[in-house]
Amino acid sequence: MRVKELMSTGICCVRPDTSVAEITRQMRKTDVGAIPVCNDKEELLGIVTDRDIVIRFLAAESAKRTADTSNMSDAATMFSVCAADIMSTNIISAPEDMNIHDAALLMSHHQIRRLPITAGGRLVGILTTADIARRPIMADEAGDILQAVSRPATS
Repeated sequence: MRVKELMSTGICCVRPDTSVAEITRQMRKTDVGAIPVCNDKEELLGIVTDRDIVIRFLAAESAKRTADTSNMSDAATMFSVCAADIMSTNIISAPEDMNIHDAALLMSHHQIRRLPITAGGRLVGILTTADIARRPIMADEAGDILQAVSRPATS
């Protein structure tokens, strides 16, 4: 079985200059925890996860506010910080014709729950642990990914 048979398609992407406010709106609207960042050619540049927003944006803003006595509002900051400022750029991706077992191993090895899928250099979908788990014959692979992702990362 190939990745293209299980991946989610019609993925919502944002541009590098999209504000954190708009990214969070898109996450809520599409009920996802990650949104790819692409250029005008739909080439994958990075990904913004809910964790990126918490760690890179909210925690940094909280630290700045503690150190700074300025009265910048949360709304102004949410609209001035953009995807390029907080996205993860060390993206692991896979081609759409990759074997699903190999994709599961890749996800386990890199401890990731979401795997962007590309074709011809363009983003065409995302394979998630849930996509794999929905197939009864793939339950072992989904369990292996979840176990790997749940392990503390090694430095």
